[in-house]
Order: sequence, then C-alpha cells, then structure tokens
Amino acid sequence: MSPPFVTDADLPAWHPARGCRCPLHGRRRLSFGLLGLGALGAAAAAAAQQAEGVGADVGKRSSFAKLVPAEKLEQAAAQQFVQMQRQAAAKQALAPDSHPQLQRLRYIARRLIPFTPPWNPRAAQWKWEVALIGSPQINAFCLPGGRIAFFWGILQRLQLGDDEVAMIMGHEMAHALREHARERIGKGVATRGAVEIGSALLGLGDLGRLAAGMGEQLLTLVFSRDDESEADLVGMELAARAGYDPAAGITLWQKMDSFNKGGPPEFLSTHPSGPTRIKDIEAALPKVEPLYARAPRPERRFGPPPVGNDAKR
Repeated sequence: MSPPFVTDADLPAWHPARGCRCPLHGRRRLSFGLLGLGALGAAAAAAAQQAEGVGADVGKRSSFAKLVPAEKLEQAAAQQFVQMQRQAAAKQALAPDSHPQLQRLRYIARRLIPFTPPWNPRAAQWKWEVALIGSPQINAFCLPGGRIAFFWGILQRLQLGDDEVAMIMGHEMAHALREHARERIGKGVATRGAVEIGSALLGLGDLGRLAAGMGEQLLTLVFSRDDESEADLVGMELAARAGYDPAAGITLWQKMDSFNKGGPPEFLSTHPSGPTRIKDIEAALPKVEPLYARAPRPERRFGPPPVGNDAKR
C-alpha cells in the first residue's frame, strides 16, 4: 500500500519543506599502473576522461565548509534521518520496504551511487539510505552522508518517469556530494560569531547538543542560486553515467514550472527560475550526452503512481 497523505497541518517540525525552498530541492578518475607505452596510452585515456562531463563548470568548494567537521555533520544527519522516519512512521506516512515506489527509488539510487566518489571521496564510505514519505509535498532531499528522502507528492502529482526521477535524485545527491549544507552552516558559524558552536567544534563544548543543532539546521537550510545550478549540473552527469537520459531535466522542469505559476520572480528568489534551469540544462547537454550514449541502460523500468490514486497503491 502506498503511504497515506498527510496534510500540511500534520507535517512535523522536521518537515524538509521548512528548509530548501527549491521544490526539489568530478569527473571520474582513471587509475593505472601501466609501464612504457602502455602508461602513455593510459595517461591519454585519463586525460580524455577528465575532459568529459561538467567538471570544468563546477567551482571549487568553499573554505567555509572546513569550519564544520564532515564526520560530525554526517552523524547529525544520520540521527535526524532516523528521527524523521520515526515521526513519519508514527503518522503511518513511511513507506515499507515492499512498497513498489520505494523499490523504484532504491533501484535508481543503486545505479547512481557508484558514480558519486569522484565528486566526493567520502561518498565511498557513506551508508546510503532511501526513504519514501507519504506527504503531498512536491519535494525531495539528500542529507550529508547519503540519506535520501522522496515525498509521495513529487512522484504522483508530477507523474515522473524514471529518467526524471534520476535527475531529481542526482540533483539532491549533488547537494550532499558538493557539501552545500556544510558550507552554509560554516558560513553561519563565521558570520554570526557562534562562539558556542565554535567551542564545540574545537572540542570545548557539548558535542551532543552541537550534533542536534546541526541536524535541525539541515532541514531548514536554503541553498543559493549557485548551489542549485551546480547541483543541476552534477546531477545531470550522475544520471547520464547511470544510463538515464539527462534531457529528462527539460521535461522535469517544465512540469515543475507548471506547479509554480504565480511564484515570485527570479530576482526575488534564491534559486534559478524554471526557464533559466531549462536553458542551462540545454546548454550542458552536449557535455553529458556522450556519457549517456555509452552507459548501460537500466535493466528495469518503472512507472509513476497512478493518477488520482493518492493513497493506497
């Protein structure tokens, strides 16, 4: 059975809609040990590999991220993810392992995950998880450490195909891989003069209280335009390498834009508008389409939840 809907009034304090206002919210390296001419050939292959994809369009990580230890932020995220699932389960809004849409999400995630370490070496040790929450919200997110959540509304109301789901998932994974949350929290530490947090980071304070505070911040963060644009690019590459059509980003944002009519103009928003994102995706397609052309296609294909069947299947 599909997780039942919950109304906005039922949404608990952890609800990610209180966070990112986005409605969704490198390049692979070749290792080689060849000698002589073989090594030259491998070096050329590595250089060709590095020339592919969108890595050249992605900026350096902010130094603010260094103000927050990655291990502690990932631990806080794991705790928050467990708490979120418990509260959702208490409202009968957490999909069981047998749910077909959760199985769909986990299958797509398994295809994308192998391509994450080049963007963040820590990702190779992350304990990736995927949850499906029975909420009508059009939203999804990925916490630091690889904890992914999708909301029923984004799958059912937008009638997303697998390629579109992969684009959303890649986008959200990219936020975690590029450590956007870590950077935003680090900026808060620096700009607000958070002496208590700074002391805790140096081992002088209550680390348990720090972890709880960081966990709460993770669900109330608002990413910048640059963060969102970067996540779009990295997400496209992840999806393409996993065998999902990156051009699906165009139809995804056309659908998303249809649900944002009457929203604030782009200059009043922290995120690019739908038309701007579509234009950027179209511009980046030539860089990722060759990756998609060579990638093995998914062995399984799924469909979205039935239209008008909001709750039970």
